[in-house]
Amino acid sequence: MKISLITVSYNSASTIGTTLESVAAQNYPELEYIIVDGGSSDSTQDTVDRFSELVTLCISEPDQGIYDAMNKGVQRATGEVIGILNSDDFYRHGEVLNEVATLFDADPELEVVLGDVDFVREDDLNHSVRSYRAGQFKLWMFRFGLMPPHPAVFVRKSAYERVGFYKLGYKIAADFDFLTRLLLLDGAKYKVSGRTWVRMRTGGASTSGIKSNLISTKEMLRSLKENGIYSNAFLLLLRLPIKYIKQIFLK
Repeated sequence: MKISLITVSYNSASTIGTTLESVAAQNYPELEYIIVDGGSSDSTQDTVDRFSELVTLCISEPDQGIYDAMNKGVQRATGEVIGILNSDDFYRHGEVLNEVATLFDADPELEVVLGDVDFVREDDLNHSVRSYRAGQFKLWMFRFGLMPPHPAVFVRKSAYERVGFYKLGYKIAADFDFLTRLLLLDGAKYKVSGRTWVRMRTGGASTSGIKSNLISTKEMLRSLKENGIYSNAFLLLLRLPIKYIKQIFLK
């Protein structure tokens, strides 16, 4: 089974090296690795060039943001299964893709596999400060703005072709919208792996403060309405104190 990995980047010279190293460490033979860069002005491209034997395709050009870059990668992917690893995230160990392939091989009807994510600080990439567990997720949680950890989600390309790609009208919540359409509306068959696959630096666009939380709440509510799913701002805002409490007690 060929697995296509997509890394999107923009001025990521300080972090993308760790991402590339974690992909290079994967003990998996059928790997297609696509880099989609938004035309970085720093040394991101120089770092990518050092991994020329690993990278199958590198696109560097202006784009309309992170979700436009993801769509470019998905559209060019030729693998049966697609994973998206952002340029400030990295795989926790070298057997991630083998574990993913084993789950898909065991069930030809399986379309989505969900892994777990550890959050780490920039000054200590080996120590988890909190975790994001896919096993706690249930489909009804979309109504409350809760979803599986997107950085550890692997999807068959045929599911993308059926459901569609990431909508560019969202700044933060296009991954929420995509997973809502894929899992809740389309009913794609999914499985929780129970394995931690990705480490994610704190401070990203979806985890960086009150302003981003308010933007994501507004976008999630719009997504749910567009998809005909009942919710309201109060239900979505309930997730914020839960997230805050988890951050305090899991540090």
